[in-house]
Amino acid sequence: MPDYLDDLRLAHVLADAADAATMDRFKALDLKVETKPDMTPVSEADRAAEELVRGQLQRARPRDAILGEEYGVEGTGPRRWVIDPIDGTKNYVRGVPVWATLIALMEAGEGGYQPVVGVVSAPALGRRWWAAKGHGAFTGRSLQKATRLHVSQVSKLADASFAYSSLSGWEEQGRLDGFLDLTRAVWRTRAYGDFWPYMMVAEGSVDLCAEPELSLWDMAANAIIVTEAGGTFTGLDGLPGPHSGNAAASNGLLHDELLGYLNQRL
Repeated sequence: MPDYLDDLRLAHVLADAADAATMDRFKALDLKVETKPDMTPVSEADRAAEELVRGQLQRARPRDAILGEEYGVEGTGPRRWVIDPIDGTKNYVRGVPVWATLIALMEAGEGGYQPVVGVVSAPALGRRWWAAKGHGAFTGRSLQKATRLHVSQVSKLADASFAYSSLSGWEEQGRLDGFLDLTRAVWRTRAYGDFWPYMMVAEGSVDLCAEPELSLWDMAANAIIVTEAGGTFTGLDGLPGPHSGNAAASNGLLHDELLGYLNQRL
């Protein structure tokens, strides 16, 4: 089995470059922000960071394909890099420090492309998380200064902390009643949003999280980090991996109950 460590090192180099670009424009008074056709915002920093990462990948891995939020798919083949230049753009443009660059490498296999490397870098928080298939998940300042991640061992829903992004998406999908029932069943809820709940599941500080509508670039890096930390990452349909258009992540012990609540009353 490939060890993917060279790819992981490259992903860190890419994240370093993206961090420099995004932090340079964070809280800039002249930051240009536009609205995309799907009515979500995109800033000049999103585009600049993705262009930077793409340029480095084209030099370092010219045979690999690239999928990014802002510029789509480029290339073909069994290996595909998946990039979200700024996950949490709405936070970014308002000066909220909860945003990150998400970089994943996916490889073709049974059931389609699956993530084998993931890096989530949140420079405004001073945090970074990463994983490579078969090597575990870590957080720290660098590959040399890292702490291994492990999900929690909380086994009762009444003791669990549940994180989410917002209420509106659950209501739009007709899942709000089940979602609210879940919030009543757990010990604690917090709407941290975006990438952060998945990283907290991997760290063991949160036990459950879910989002009703996502794209592949929102999930690929998160998925490998959660699973390499010993957790479970599926769609709301229970299918493993980041391909369902939504996500549920947990420490594994509570996953069936999580899905049960979010799929009830449909």
